[in-house]
Amino acid sequence: MQTHEIRRRFLAHFEDAGHTPVPSASLILDDPTLLFVNAGMVQFKPYFLGEAPPPWATATSVQKCVRTGDIENVGHTTRHNTFFQMAGNFSFGDYFKEGAIRHAWALITRSQDDGGYGFDPERIWVTVYENDDEAERIWHEVIGLPAERIQRRDGRDNYWDMGIPGPGGPCSEIYYDRGPEYGVEGGPVADEDRYLEIWNLVFMQDVRGEQSPKYGAAPIGELPQKNIDTGLGVERVAFLLQGVDNVYETDLVRPVIDRVVELSGHSYDDGTPEDGVRFRVIADHVRTGTMLIGDGVVPGNEGRGYVLRRLLRRVVRNARLLGITDPVLVDLVGIVRDAMSPSYPEIATSYERIAAVVRREEEAFLATLATGSRIFESAVAETKAGGSDVLPGSSAFALHDTYGFPIDLTLEMASEAGLSVDEGAFRELMDEQRARAKADAAARKHGGADATAYREILERSGLTDFLGYADQRADASVVGLVVDGVGVPAATEGDDVEVMLDRTPFYAEGGGQQADTGRLFGDGFTVEITDVQTPVPGLSVHLGRVLHGEITRDAPVSAQIDMDRRAAISRSHTATHLVHAGMRKALGDSAAQAGSLNAPGRLRFDFTSPEGAVPTTVLADVEDEVNSVLLGDDEVRAFVTSMDEARKLGAVALFGEKYGDAVRIVEVGDYSRELCGGTHVGRAGQLGLVKLLSEGSVGSGVRRVEALVGIDAFRFLAREHVLVNQLAEQFRAQPDELPERIAGIVDRLRTAEKELENVRAREVLASAGALADGADDVGGIALVASRTPDGVGGGDLRTLASDVRGRLGDRPGVVALFAPDGEKVAFVVATTAAARDRGLAAGDLVKAFAPAIGGRGGGKADLAQGGGSPDGGPAGMDAGIGAAIDALRHQVAGTAGA
Repeated sequence: MQTHEIRRRFLAHFEDAGHTPVPSASLILDDPTLLFVNAGMVQFKPYFLGEAPPPWATATSVQKCVRTGDIENVGHTTRHNTFFQMAGNFSFGDYFKEGAIRHAWALITRSQDDGGYGFDPERIWVTVYENDDEAERIWHEVIGLPAERIQRRDGRDNYWDMGIPGPGGPCSEIYYDRGPEYGVEGGPVADEDRYLEIWNLVFMQDVRGEQSPKYGAAPIGELPQKNIDTGLGVERVAFLLQGVDNVYETDLVRPVIDRVVELSGHSYDDGTPEDGVRFRVIADHVRTGTMLIGDGVVPGNEGRGYVLRRLLRRVVRNARLLGITDPVLVDLVGIVRDAMSPSYPEIATSYERIAAVVRREEEAFLATLATGSRIFESAVAETKAGGSDVLPGSSAFALHDTYGFPIDLTLEMASEAGLSVDEGAFRELMDEQRARAKADAAARKHGGADATAYREILERSGLTDFLGYADQRADASVVGLVVDGVGVPAATEGDDVEVMLDRTPFYAEGGGQQADTGRLFGDGFTVEITDVQTPVPGLSVHLGRVLHGEITRDAPVSAQIDMDRRAAISRSHTATHLVHAGMRKALGDSAAQAGSLNAPGRLRFDFTSPEGAVPTTVLADVEDEVNSVLLGDDEVRAFVTSMDEARKLGAVALFGEKYGDAVRIVEVGDYSRELCGGTHVGRAGQLGLVKLLSEGSVGSGVRRVEALVGIDAFRFLAREHVLVNQLAEQFRAQPDELPERIAGIVDRLRTAEKELENVRAREVLASAGALADGADDVGGIALVASRTPDGVGGGDLRTLASDVRGRLGDRPGVVALFAPDGEKVAFVVATTAAARDRGLAAGDLVKAFAPAIGGRGGGKADLAQGGGSPDGGPAGMDAGIGAAIDALRHQVAGTAGA
């Protein structure tokens, strides 16, 4: 049975049972506790926690998931994937344990002719939580499963949570016995390769704190209602029903392996175990990378981008270890597209963008490999020169951390060079780095933040009714007040307060749009609102200060937004849509929005650009086209429709955003059509003017355009006009002649600077003879230690020191030159070959005198350099240099005497 059919049957089974089918959420959601969506229940988390009322009593989905915690197991086991599909059914206070168990048993044991999976009931085993008598009774008495095929396990196996504070509960796992050829008898507690877990039924009833009940900690509370969350591993069911040995050989993954076989000439089925792992790692990681890029992730050096970069580089590295030296990622991404697009059509429509991202990343990594290889060869030479056959762990770590050189490749190349690697030291350094990263990540999590006061208000009063699309003021009632995180009955003059209303015209910050500000007026009180947020979904929280009087719960208010600010923000938001459309038209679908800021009079638009910087000519064309749309004064229309209809209309959806069945579309004529919940102008002409100010990088593969809108754009151009007129008057030229006139002056300045540089270099070198002639004899060593002429520094200082050293000829000689610059001093020390034969090394000499000028430095035996800041600043410069020269003279004399 093909994987796409397994998905279809799952959804059909539960839809027939009254469940609402819900599309998969993006792999990246606005949840600071998660790097990626890692379970089917993530998009339903607000309903389990009671933060928002569920739109349905029961639901079903097949969710895209990524887990990278056990990445090292990929390719080595039969069941680990970084990307996988989790099919699930969910009950929000409807059925509980018995309903979940009955639904699962029916689907897995019903014959394939009748729409089920057709698993043999005699080969099904289950596990239950160690004290869950109810679940065991249902399996045995209701389903009829023999008691000997029901096993109890502790929380480490049969308690589920997300690994962070939040919902959880005991679970019952369903296993399939693959047969004695795959392992020992005894059920899942004896062998989880033979007895393969295919479905986990979670009885969601608890709220866990920082410590998980998996390891004996008590839950910190109960969920508002008992719920069901299940997860069936689509890939695991596929490899069982397709009769293959592991998840990598199923119909959606094996085509990648077959293509790598063609490219490498290595055999997968009859090859070495090491090669088998490499094939599987490539197949797994390239699929995960494709799906992540499809959902808007771009390679980077931290967070999601770093994970993606690591996956893609592991693909390239393993391909090279299989003998593939040509670029491979684009080819393999095409295979993934063909395999996955029947279930995820967006992979096909986004293919050009995905291909551009991986092409750029592979080119960068191949360059990294070339650089890293040179550093590696130097480390090998240094190791052998020291008489060792073990490459230090610090060298391996530097290759990995600084140059992105994978440790496995370092191990392979070290072996070829006849060396081993101090893996223990490397692992220690990696552990230290992971510990730092883990601590940083833990500091960013807020999954345990107390939202009790908000939830209580939401449960009591329901969702906030947003009226702001049509109204700038509204009569409302205060349904809740919070001060310092605690619900209060009243707030008085001077209090900072959070106000919840039953209805509001205030837009809460979201989708890149800043929040409205304004005021709440009531009988004897006024509250100034400075921000609006949604700490729990569906509840608008107005943050402000009581200007006078006392606001009380249940008080009637008149809520009025600052309409000038709203209008300016709306102009910026509509302009962002137009700039997005313009960029996509100019650069293709690869220019997908990756973030935005819509503020009064200005906007910031981030977009993916795998090819790097956008040419200025393209920016000029986009700006011209956008302003042409404004001249057309198209109507800006917003309407609500179904997600399916939105797709048919070609509406652009944004990465990482979560959409329900009903979505809001904002159209600007026929030019732009996006899913959007923000506020906009009524007609394009109301924007007045859009001026693109700048374009630059904000991360690997992501660019940022900043722009002004409306009167702010006009004022900017007016200032530019005044500036141009001033320059034209100063240069006595017409404005259109300025570029040529200024370019000519710049060329003349550069020519003059080069001439001055040549003169200075000649003067510097002319002083070399005098410095060499003035060398002191210190115990048979010719010592030149002096402050340099004014204007010498940087490269000139090194050049002068080398030239003076050359003029000392065959004599043992040391040259130390000091070049002041403000409050700091730079220095260079050079030694002749004869001096080095006498035991004098430039790097060692630096250590002797550098403290005298509050400095530090280093280098090799023949040349060293550094800098310092003498006590007393410029006034103490000569004294500091004098002390340094004395220390140097003492060191030279001591070495010469020895």
